[in-house]
Formats: sequence, structure tokens, C-alpha cells
Amino acid sequence: MASIDESYSEFMEDVRRDAHSMGQPLQECFFERYAVLAAGNGDCCDLTYTPVKKEGATGYQIDGYALNTEQGDLYLAIADFRHEDELQTLNQQQIDSYFGRAERFYKQALKPEFINALEETGPVFEASYPIYAKNINVKRVRVIIFSNAKLVARKKNVESKNLDDKKFIYNIMDFSRYNDIFSSMGETEPIEIDLTEEFNSTLPCLRAHTGSGDYESYLIVMPGELLSRIYELYGARLLEQNVRTFLQAKTKVNQGIITTLEKTPEMFFAYNNGLTATASGVAVSSESSGGTSIRAIRNLQIVNGGQTTASILYAKDNRNVNLANVFVQMKLTVLPEERVEEVVPRISRFANSQNKISDADFFSTHPFHVEMEKISRRLSAPQKEGAFTSAKWFYERARGQYRNQLAKGKASDRKKFEAEFPSDQIIAKTDLAKYVLTFERLPYLVSQGAQKCFMHFADRIGKEWENRADSFNEGYFKDAIAMAIIFRWADQMIAKSEWYREDRGYKAQVVTYSIALLVHILDRADGKRISLQQVWNRQTPGDALKKILEKIAVMVAARIKDAPSNVKNIGEYCKQQACWNAVTGLDVGVPAILLKELVDKDDHRQQKRDDVAVKKIDKGIEFDEMLLKLNPFVPAIREFAQSTKILSPAADAALAKVSRGNISLTFAEKNALVVILKNMDDAGHDMKGISV
Repeated sequence: MASIDESYSEFMEDVRRDAHSMGQPLQECFFERYAVLAAGNGDCCDLTYTPVKKEGATGYQIDGYALNTEQGDLYLAIADFRHEDELQTLNQQQIDSYFGRAERFYKQALKPEFINALEETGPVFEASYPIYAKNINVKRVRVIIFSNAKLVARKKNVESKNLDDKKFIYNIMDFSRYNDIFSSMGETEPIEIDLTEEFNSTLPCLRAHTGSGDYESYLIVMPGELLSRIYELYGARLLEQNVRTFLQAKTKVNQGIITTLEKTPEMFFAYNNGLTATASGVAVSSESSGGTSIRAIRNLQIVNGGQTTASILYAKDNRNVNLANVFVQMKLTVLPEERVEEVVPRISRFANSQNKISDADFFSTHPFHVEMEKISRRLSAPQKEGAFTSAKWFYERARGQYRNQLAKGKASDRKKFEAEFPSDQIIAKTDLAKYVLTFERLPYLVSQGAQKCFMHFADRIGKEWENRADSFNEGYFKDAIAMAIIFRWADQMIAKSEWYREDRGYKAQVVTYSIALLVHILDRADGKRISLQQVWNRQTPGDALKKILEKIAVMVAARIKDAPSNVKNIGEYCKQQACWNAVTGLDVGVPAILLKELVDKDDHRQQKRDDVAVKKIDKGIEFDEMLLKLNPFVPAIREFAQSTKILSPAADAALAKVSRGNISLTFAEKNALVVILKNMDDAGHDMKGISV
């Protein structure tokens, strides 16, 4: 594993590479990397980059903000970016200074004279006005420092405090923490909760395990007041990733829960299903009464009951509900750290089986992402113009996959890996969502931020996968990469344009709206489509496509900024369909030369049908290969099928054939066998890598 100094050098190289390729300031690239990681980790929701700074003793600073009015959270982020090649230190005095600057900005934003003096199209107004206009909805101000220095302060946690009737909660993501989270392959960041020290409380519990396995289970009656305080402090970091993203995308509280809390709080325990949670360790002590209590929890994760938890805090914040008589049942499973990644997704899937969280929410393990990953590892892209060899696009379904793979082996192995998978050809699953939804003419959803954009994408993919999984094939992957190529080229083109450099701002929105508008114009005109196959073959957009996007981008930027008079925040305006309606009103002519880079809608559909046909053939070959490996497992499969009463005549016949090495199964026999294998997988049986 690389040392922290080596990781820092790689990080700085990545930031400088981003700045060069995207035509953005170093600090903006730094901020974007930290903001994406922090949102995925639950430290904040999607942040808008708004660099604001005033020097002096009464100066202020923030570099990004987000406002979640439903949950009452205002996020203020400060970028402490150091340009040095060697890792610097972040001390307590610097921390206090940054937090003070954020507090002063918040106070300034509440003053009418401050707001009225600002230019409405600038970043200061964009960050200030939502605070001024919606401060009544703010219950907590969560301030976070993003720093590429290493924290050396004595205290790792900063105590929260009340200012102007708001609770200020402080957080720090220094480079050590950034690197730990980034290298965790999407695993949760451990949270140490000392109940006695932080909340002056313990949790009486009942043991629900025999001690014979490698896990422990406890039944707990959680006081509603304590649960609200824990969630208020740690926020979405407490929620297992799938539940966290679901709640961040769909933050509406459960009205039924609120009604119970308001009218019959003493019945909450009886009416509510409670929480399912996991931890990697607990500190337990015996009470004088003979009972058992938990005094500390390591890595607490709520995998079911996130909406209950959020609604309890909402009721306390917004309805002034007294939680003294509210209690919540909680089932806590304590797992060894090496089994957390394996077991938690299963607990989450089963615990949420009756909720609205679909299988698509189980992101990195969903078959769609596994399939995209498989294709990316085997499919070479055509050679770029001037290149001597072809390369592959690396689909990163779990955070840190590329970096971890790059770190393996000798220097020669790493060099070979980089040649096969260049660092500028990584595509994360959240990026894929952004590209696909842009081409589906949903730029207002893309503009809502990575988390919400991905949630929309995941919902749709989950449904489509159930109905037509074969459509997610090599053709789909090639089209997706072509979308990425066009999107990234447009992003770089806009960043380097003179008109953008003269009036920076809203680049991300201009990119998605420009591409979506072109797709809309072509479809509206004569049903033409951009030939994604041509883009894949060239690994770059064609000249005519580049020119029309250059023209459209200027027009889109002007139309977005020329918002209706009642719009005070252009960033928020871009998240609404009203903005898309305004942009589609632009009159853009399509040059005849572009026709060479387009394809008819009918031809496009036929290509999709051909791709599905090829996929079905490939699946048949893969299924036969799997059957050949299945022979040693036949007794265990038969035993499972009999015990669960799913051994149908067709399944029995299939197993008999497989045991004799015969893989010529009928359609009914194949389906019956697939049902058994899927049930075994859901039940947690290890099939040694065999899957259907």
C-alpha cells in the first residue's frame, strides 16, 4: 500500500492534470474532488462551487454551499488548498480561523444591505441569497473544511455550538481522511460513538446471540431523543450508503411517522417497525441490576429505518415534538470488519424488501454495474488518431477500484496497466448517469447534482434490467463511452473558450443543456440521432459535431443567465424543467455537413436489436460454460432445493443431466435451475464465483 506522501504526490498530479485538461483553476479542481467524495461519504449533500473570500480581520470565506430545507441543513464548505509539492500540516489555530470565516459569512448573508449590494450573477450572491431567503428553514449549519494538509490538532472532533439560534456543527476532511475514504473501495468510514462521553448515556440491551458464530446481535430500545441527537451530530454518515443516497435524493419525510410522533408519541414503539443496524464493534458493560448496556459503538450503520430516523429529527426541529416518550426498537448486528462488506448489503436488501428502495439502490453490486465492469475489462477501444496502440475504458463501479488496481504489482506491472487503462479513460458509475441522462434530454435532473442524478438513473435502470437485461450489452457500453467522449470534449471546449473565461460560472449546467438541446433539435427536426458508433470508432467527436456544439454552448449560456426576473438563483433555476423549456425555445439551425455524423432513428433501432441478438448468443455460451463448472455442486444444490421446496420436475431433470456432464438442457430445465441458483445466492450460499 502506498505511503501517505506517495498518495499525496499522486493526488496533486491528478489535480494538476484536471486543471490542465479542463481549463479550470487548481482550487476548483481540488474542491470538486473533495466535494464528490464528501457527498458520497455522507458528510454533505451535493455542493455548489461558489468561491467567496474577503480578507482582513473581519473577512469571510466559503467555497461551496448546499441547502437542504426539508432536513433543515445548510452546508458551508471551505477549501484549504495548498500548492506545495510536499504534504503540509493543518493546526488548531488555522482550523479556528477557517470556521470563524465561515461563521462571519453566514452572518453577513442575513443582512439585507449586504444582499442588496451584490451583483446577482456572481458567486457571492449565489451563495448568499438562499441563506437570506430561506434562513427560517435552517436548523443546523454544517461547516466542513476541505484541506490537502494533514491534521495535527490535538482534538480530532470540534464541538458543536449554538449561534443566533442555529446549531453549528463542524467537520474536517484533511488529506489523511480523504485518502482513507478514497482508498476504502466504497466501504463506510468508521464512526466511533462514545455514548457516555458524547451523550452522557448508555443503551440497555438484550443479547440475542449464542456466542457460537462470528457475529453478535442485540435488541435495543432506543430513546427517540438520543436517536435524534446522534443523527443530528453525524447526519447521513450513519446511514448505509444505499439508504443514504435514497434519502438524499428523496428527502420527503413520512407524514404517518410525523402524525404518530405528534399525537400519540407513547405508541410510537408499537406502531413503528423500528431500525435495523450494523456495527463492527461495541463496548458492553454489566449494570448493577444485572442487565447489559452498550456504552460505545464502532461504525454504526442504519441499513433500514433511515426515513424513521430522519423523520424523528424533522419532528423535533419543525414541529417542536417532545421526544421524551418516544422509543424505537433497534436490532443491532455486530460483524467482524472483514465480513462487513459481504454481509451488510444482504442485510440491507432483506431489511428493505418491503420499502420503496429497489434493487437498483444496491449500486456497486447490482448486475448492471457488474456487467458494465466485465465489458470494460475485455473490450478495447479503437486506436485514437496518432496513437500506436488501442486502450480500454475502465468502468469504476466501486470508488477507488482504479487506484487500488494501479497500486498492485511491480513498477512494470503498473506501467502496463496504465497503458491498457489510461487514467483519462476512467468512467465512474455516477458519471455514467450524468452522460446518459444528458442524452435523454434531462439536463435539469443532471443539474440537481451527482447524488440525485444517479438516483434517477438507478431507479430507471433497475426497472429496465428486470424487463430487458439483454439491452445492456457491448453496444450499450460503446454508446455510453461515446456519450462520455462528447460530454468531456464539450466540458473542455467551454472551459477554454474566451467567452466563458470572461464570465465564468455555470459551466456544468451549460455542458449538459447544450448537448441535450442538440439531441432535442435533431429528434424534433427529422428524427436523426448523433452517430455514437462513429464517435466510438474515432474516440473523438467529428468536426461538424464540434462546431455545432461550440455554437449552441454560447447561446445556451446566454439563455440560462437571462432567467426570468423572479429568479434569484440561476443554479437552482437550472434544476427546474422551466429552464429546459426556455432553452428548447432557442432557434438553432442544423448545418448540412452535420448529416454525415448522424444516423436515422430506424437504423439506430435496428442496431439496438442486433446488439441484443448478439448478447443473447453470448449469454448462451456463458451459461453453457457455467453448467460445466456446476457438476461438483449438484448434491448441495439438490439439498437446498429440497429443503426450500423448489425442486420441480424440470429442476430435478436439469440436475440429473448436469451430474452426468450433459449440458443440453431444455428451456424449462434452464429456467428451473436458474431459480434455484438465484435463491441460493440470495440465501448467502457461496458458489465459488458461479453466478447466473
